[in-house]
Amino acid sequence: MKILVILFVFAFSFYIFYKVKYFRTQRPAEKKWVSAKATVALGLFVALFGLNQFFINQTAVAYIVGSVFLLLGAVNVWGGVKSYKFYLPHAIEEAEQLEK
Repeated sequence: MKILVILFVFAFSFYIFYKVKYFRTQRPAEKKWVSAKATVALGLFVALFGLNQFFINQTAVAYIVGSVFLLLGAVNVWGGVKSYKFYLPHAIEEAEQLEK
């Protein structure tokens, strides 16, 4: 499925983008917030890669590996979204304090 390949290339591109942004920022709360976004992108990449395994090979090993990747990616996305929601107010507060 070509659409899955395109989606996980985009997810990996966003992961690289957010990691570069992580290293370029100097604010601690913003660093954690950007890191959470990178975690979501990496989780999407891994989950989509696992989903793609279901369509490439139809063997028992491919289903097991795909299931593990899909589960691991879903856990990363879930954890990243929780971190994103937690650090967003802190990053906003930090940005407002630096504006003053």
